[in-house]
Amino acid sequence: MRRWLWTIPAALAALAVPGGVYAEAPAVKVKPETKAAVKEDKKADAGKPTVPVFRLTGDITEGPAQDNFLFGAGKMSFREVVARLKKAGEDPSVKAVVLLCDGQAFPAAQTEELRQAVARVRAAGKDVYTHADSLSMGQYVLASGATRVSVVPTADLWITGLSGESPYLRGLLDKLGVKPDFLACGEYKSAAEMFTRVGPSPAAEKMQNWLLDSLFETEVGLIAKGRKVDPGEVKEWIDNGPYTAERAKAKGLIDAVEHRQAFEAMLRAKYGKDVAFDRKYAEKELPKLDLSSPFGVFKMWADLLGANIKKGTGKPAVGIVYVEGPIMLGGGSVSPFGGSAGAFSTEVRKALDEAARDDSVKAVVLRVNSPGGSAVASEIILAATQRVKARKPLVVSMGNVAGSGGYYVACASDTIFADDATITGSIGVVGGKMVTTPMWNKIGVNFKEYKRGKNAGMLSSSTPFSAEEREKMQAWMDEIYKVFKDHVVSIRGKKLKKPIDELAGGRVYTGKQALELGLVDKIGGLQDALAYAAGQAKLETYDVRVVPEPKNFLEVLLEETSGDKEDPKHLGLGVTRGSLVDMALPYLKDLDPQRVRVIRAALERLDLLRQDGAVLMMPEVLIRR
Repeated sequence: MRRWLWTIPAALAALAVPGGVYAEAPAVKVKPETKAAVKEDKKADAGKPTVPVFRLTGDITEGPAQDNFLFGAGKMSFREVVARLKKAGEDPSVKAVVLLCDGQAFPAAQTEELRQAVARVRAAGKDVYTHADSLSMGQYVLASGATRVSVVPTADLWITGLSGESPYLRGLLDKLGVKPDFLACGEYKSAAEMFTRVGPSPAAEKMQNWLLDSLFETEVGLIAKGRKVDPGEVKEWIDNGPYTAERAKAKGLIDAVEHRQAFEAMLRAKYGKDVAFDRKYAEKELPKLDLSSPFGVFKMWADLLGANIKKGTGKPAVGIVYVEGPIMLGGGSVSPFGGSAGAFSTEVRKALDEAARDDSVKAVVLRVNSPGGSAVASEIILAATQRVKARKPLVVSMGNVAGSGGYYVACASDTIFADDATITGSIGVVGGKMVTTPMWNKIGVNFKEYKRGKNAGMLSSSTPFSAEEREKMQAWMDEIYKVFKDHVVSIRGKKLKKPIDELAGGRVYTGKQALELGLVDKIGGLQDALAYAAGQAKLETYDVRVVPEPKNFLEVLLEETSGDKEDPKHLGLGVTRGSLVDMALPYLKDLDPQRVRVIRAALERLDLLRQDGAVLMMPEVLIRR
């Protein structure tokens, strides 16, 4: 039986609140762009004053982006966006930076790190301008860090705070004829409550409230700092929202109301009519296919094959190894069209061992953005981090979430960085199964079970646990729980501010709370962790290198078609359709999309439980900002 460590999922990622009433604005005649203007937008001419333009859509991957020459670069890497902002702050030709807020908001921790990047640009003496057609609470937290915030006339600003809700599926399971049978280690390990109850237990409600309190305090503080007002005034703004553009300006939430053309004209007036608006600033260029020449395809092929054969610059490096997504046993696969199923133990172990052996890598940052997963896989990765630590400095940078298995793999590092809004902790165990016999009886399907061995049917979906089976299951889960706690105690030691049983038990914390409790060491983002690791290695100049180096489209495609993968077994998180998810769809189809997304994620967990019996996971929570 495989064991799983789970914590809060990506559902804690911030979701933009849709606008309410819209009025159609008067038609505005826009002069078509000339070829020269288009060229200027694509790449700033050398020698001209430059204003990089970052269009922030929320569609950014935490791990390294994969190059795709057929379909463009795809999602941007979060680290690369922060690095591009850093470069803009240091570039003497850059006079200011523009942020265009489009699409949904970033998750809370990413928003916090982008605010830090914006602050560094401003500390370099350069103004940062934000412009938007509409702003949600999460988008406004980011925008408020700019020198000047403007929106279009009739824009809506949903600066109304945070709301959170947790799904409870017991009524749905009753309709399906499915009986949940779960056990837990820890009073606050409430993940199974979404299946067993119609509402939260007192402990679960208490925990959700302390999380929301901390997240709200962080976002209020960021707005107050950006707009240079008292936090109490920010709370009044929030309680009096939403806002029209003009009312937001009158209250001091924004600085100007203007169309995009007027916004651009303002910048040209300030920085000169020849200023270059560079929408591709510091982006990596992909190989181009020249179809006018019969040799174009061969050149592109050579470029792609040689793109990742890099010998380095000769500088020492700080390596980054990513633990992104659910932690899984074995090796995974990456699609040529981007994306992978999670953080696989074989791949992460190999990356950490490579970083440990490479003498040019002087320090390593483990970037963890994971809801946890397999206990065995987490142990494999933890052991690999200890091998790194024995040879060179190892620092952890936590992303939006790093709990349960995500905390497990992080806890052995020299120093753990987290953002105030990072979700972490969740040291506890949930285990159980779904009993589906009444469901099958509803449709006239009967099963006759045969078994050899007293406990052979322990995880069978036919019947609930017997008293003896329940006792054995709890004892097995208690062993997993003890190993987890012992790791934290032996590694963190005197850093812990309370006895482990007062920190564990499934309790979940924000990064700010985890710092106070000694579960993490410093508040800061990925750039802070990289700089700290470089300092620990006594590096003044250094490269930042992702380990292993990301593969391009052609390399992935060739690997997928060659059949030469070291571990072809793909233990992904793909849900087997035709199970509870499909049966539940009739009850979900009329719900709003955001809630459907959370409920579907909860139902997909049932498929994992069906396979694995015991998991460490946190409740699904939808946070609207």
